[in-house]
Amino acid sequence: MFRGWDGQKDLFSADNIYLDIVGADSFYAFLAREGYRLFPDEKFATWYVEDNGRPCVSPCLMTKVLLLQMYDRCSDAEAVQRAMFDLRWKVALCIRMDERPFGKSTLQDHRARIHLNNGAQEFLIGSVQEAKRMGVLKGKKIKAALDTTPVFGRGAVKDTYNLVADGIKALCRALGAVTDEKPHKWAARHDLSRYFESSSLKGEADIDWSSEREREVFLRGLVVDVDRLLMTAALVLKGLAQDNPRRTQIREASALLERLVVQDVERDGKDGPRIKQEVAKDRIPSVHDPEMRHGRKSASKRFDGHKLAIAVEPESQIITALEIKPGNASDAHEAINLVEATERATGAEVEKTIGDCAYGDGATRQAFKNKKRQLVAKVPSPPKDDAFNKAHFQIDLDNSCVTCPAGQTTNTYDYVKSRDGKDAVKFFRFDAVVCAACPFVAQCVKNKKKAGRTVTLHPQEKLLQEARAYQKTDEFLEDKRARQSVEHRIARLIQLGVRQARYFGRAKTRLQCVLAAVVANLMRVMAASSWSAYVRVCRITSSILALFWSIYRGGSATLSLATSGGAAGASTAALRIRGFRPGL
Repeated sequence: MFRGWDGQKDLFSADNIYLDIVGADSFYAFLAREGYRLFPDEKFATWYVEDNGRPCVSPCLMTKVLLLQMYDRCSDAEAVQRAMFDLRWKVALCIRMDERPFGKSTLQDHRARIHLNNGAQEFLIGSVQEAKRMGVLKGKKIKAALDTTPVFGRGAVKDTYNLVADGIKALCRALGAVTDEKPHKWAARHDLSRYFESSSLKGEADIDWSSEREREVFLRGLVVDVDRLLMTAALVLKGLAQDNPRRTQIREASALLERLVVQDVERDGKDGPRIKQEVAKDRIPSVHDPEMRHGRKSASKRFDGHKLAIAVEPESQIITALEIKPGNASDAHEAINLVEATERATGAEVEKTIGDCAYGDGATRQAFKNKKRQLVAKVPSPPKDDAFNKAHFQIDLDNSCVTCPAGQTTNTYDYVKSRDGKDAVKFFRFDAVVCAACPFVAQCVKNKKKAGRTVTLHPQEKLLQEARAYQKTDEFLEDKRARQSVEHRIARLIQLGVRQARYFGRAKTRLQCVLAAVVANLMRVMAASSWSAYVRVCRITSSILALFWSIYRGGSATLSLATSGGAAGASTAALRIRGFRPGL
């Protein structure tokens, strides 16, 4: 049942007594002062029933707990402990020193409600709107800087043998639930108990792993068990009613197990099943989190998990939008969605989008062109040691001709399919006789047929030419410097713990990243807005009142206009005089 926070604050709550000791300009004090305005309980009322059940803990208080949890990077159990004993948390939550506001299950329940009601997105938009209200985010037209960073998945990554074994155990659990049996008991009845005897099937196998023959025999037994289990699952499905909820669980577990075998095992029908040498496209590396993927941030940096994509307004460094993508997705995948989400969150028009080389491919440029949006991204530079690559040829699209570095021009071309097979592009040819007489023929013409040099245009050749021309301007250098803001925000999010996923699945991982982004935005608002000036005014006012009170009592006092943080400074005078409340 919904129950909101009582607006009448307790005189003896921690924020009234210890706010200046914690630090009036700290994140804890900010949540104490502004939390109930930013996250009012009324916004959460529709998440609860009105007249049934036990009254809930204030949703605003629980939301502040989630933000504090991200800020201090602590677990659910530690969050409960900090709310009991940590003075900073008690100040931020505006509770009494002897109060124990919630339990671990209450925190998990509130997080689940946020996840089910898409509340995290509202929090992110709210932090952006707060930045606008405080004058940090300005203007009706803004820029958006885009970038991505890896997020390591929560699920355990295993080799083929243990991965398939985990898939077998998952299907056994689903089948055992039909008859309310424990998974290991159901497996024992179907001669599959070896998969539940240890956490590693491969580690317990009594074979010589250096022997190819023994590995093949072991794999064959594994595949036989998979086929037998899938047949059993199919028979069980036939006997279940169509409205039985167990059908979905069995069907999903069967599909996962079948995919695990197909992606890693090949069957040629002669020598039996064998482990595939190449990595399958869109391979699932973990049964515990099937949404994880193999990804690469660069040619040398590989990871298993997801990819976080964010959009940042460069001037204010406010995170305006974010999304969690598969780990194997390209950086530029659906980049236009981040720009549109930025406009919805800010209410401003994105006049320019800035990205790195990963956003500079022709397809992404064309997608932005179709939406009538400006994209600034560097075109990858050609190899410095190759003076005869395509970038050194002068391509005249208006006159349909190409001029080589030696000054020879050709207007002979055919149409061929592009690499992706979607478009027909021009394929220019230089005469073989002309190329043979050129002194650079050995470095320029590398085809074995001794034909002339060829140049194939890109489907978005005109857009790439325009981008290369823009790269030579001073405006591009300014955009390049502005793009660094997104690197700074990613660094802040990593400090807040987004490098490692706390939960399974992309949806819950997105919730974690959004909460971290809200914390980063609010901290940015504190640092760049008039909040710091407001705190200084409060301290100076408190010091002046302390001086007047001392004079009224017939004593003497020294007026200090210090503006430093913590308990030191002007506000200390007010703490020492009876009758004054800190922060008055």
